[in-house]
Amino acid sequence: MKKYFIVLLAIFSFGQLSFVPNVSAQTPRMSIPDFADLVERASPAVVNIRTTEKVATQQSQGGIPGLPDDQAEFFRRFFGVPFPGMPSTPKQPQANPGKPQELDRGVGSGFILESNGLILTNAHVVEGATTIYVTLTDKREFKAKLLGMDKRTDVAVLKIEARDLPKLPVGDSSKVRVGEWVLAIGSPFGLENTVTAGIVSAKSRDTGDYLPFIQTDVAVNPGNSGGPLLNTAGQVIGINSQIFSRSGGYMGISFAIPMDEVMRVADQLRSNGRMVRGRIGVALGDMTKEVAESLGLGKPRGAYVRNVEPGAPAANGGIEAGDVILNFNGHDISKSTDLPRIVGETKPGTTATVQVWRKGAAKELAVVVADGEASSVARAKKPEGSGFNSGNANAFGVMVSEVSDAKQKELNIHGGVEVTSLNEGSLARAGVRAGDIIIRIGDADITGVKQFEALVKGLDANKSVPVFVRRADSTLVIPVRPK
Repeated sequence: MKKYFIVLLAIFSFGQLSFVPNVSAQTPRMSIPDFADLVERASPAVVNIRTTEKVATQQSQGGIPGLPDDQAEFFRRFFGVPFPGMPSTPKQPQANPGKPQELDRGVGSGFILESNGLILTNAHVVEGATTIYVTLTDKREFKAKLLGMDKRTDVAVLKIEARDLPKLPVGDSSKVRVGEWVLAIGSPFGLENTVTAGIVSAKSRDTGDYLPFIQTDVAVNPGNSGGPLLNTAGQVIGINSQIFSRSGGYMGISFAIPMDEVMRVADQLRSNGRMVRGRIGVALGDMTKEVAESLGLGKPRGAYVRNVEPGAPAANGGIEAGDVILNFNGHDISKSTDLPRIVGETKPGTTATVQVWRKGAAKELAVVVADGEASSVARAKKPEGSGFNSGNANAFGVMVSEVSDAKQKELNIHGGVEVTSLNEGSLARAGVRAGDIIIRIGDADITGVKQFEALVKGLDANKSVPVFVRRADSTLVIPVRPK
């Protein structure tokens, strides 16, 4: 009886198990794609780029004393060891003194965008080159014409005289998903038609003013620069541009310029030969959680304005150092790096509505966007002390003095007090130093020493307050809890 019971139990258990859904059959299985067909289609449109430059050379000295250079080279090659006075490495043949000589400068990659010979690559691949050579996969070599390049986005457009060339289709980089398979084709270390594959590791990775990079783990090395990053449909979604490396070689992280950014730049380079960008003339700083909370923003958002260029559109429109730009012409600003891209894409001459956060409230301003790259702001001289304020250091642990009219004009500020000395108080611990100018505390502009002292005396010792400090040409906001 016991045996029959065990058999029935086993049958019952088996029957029960047979009704359990097959989870693995219902879950989509990810498999490594076969890139062979894709590479076969795309490779003919990927090119090798070699650049040269003409430099003035001088007659080299060295060799074996008493022997002509050709005989010295004979001994080097066949005996393998240098004679006394002979360089340990072969001497390169050089021209007569002062005569320009064309020398190899570097190699990179690129790809054909249009069948009439239009090619995209990185600006750093061709910058400074005297001659640009483009080699196709069928070994034909052409001299390329540089139609234009933009160093800010690292994009360059070349043209070779050829027809009916294979080209690569452009994909929508805005639809790229983290985790999807991608591959790169290029010439790492000059090795032509090399293919590497990986996945998208991150999107919108900020490493520059205008470039929200696509981050991947595709192996990219020197020589890959300018080559295409392709999706599994064989479409170009980016140009391989940078790597993160401590050794100079690939370390698992590479960056590509998204094609929507590339095409925006390439269209202008083709038509104008240069990029036309809007600018408003502000210097930006990072917005931290502590700063955002002290300003009443709640969470970090917007672009913090460290400085405003005198006479620039931002200054003319009423933007001030210490403002936080929350929205520019209908575009919300999540972080400081968003603003340069949005302003740069705005047509010069446009009157933009700018929303700023100032003294605990939002304010709208009108700013006319200017044409051209942002000019460098003149560096102000470091403030010098002008005597000590009598009396003991206040709750901030600082002594301050009045700021002269001449210094206010030089620093483009109104009012403020200059820090002349500090003890080990809250401002010193926050990084304030002698010579800094305190221009605002919270929502109150500082007009002089007496007003500053009275304001500090009335602060809540247990509540953090933002202190706006002018240092050279930058305005810093420092959350401080007075004691």
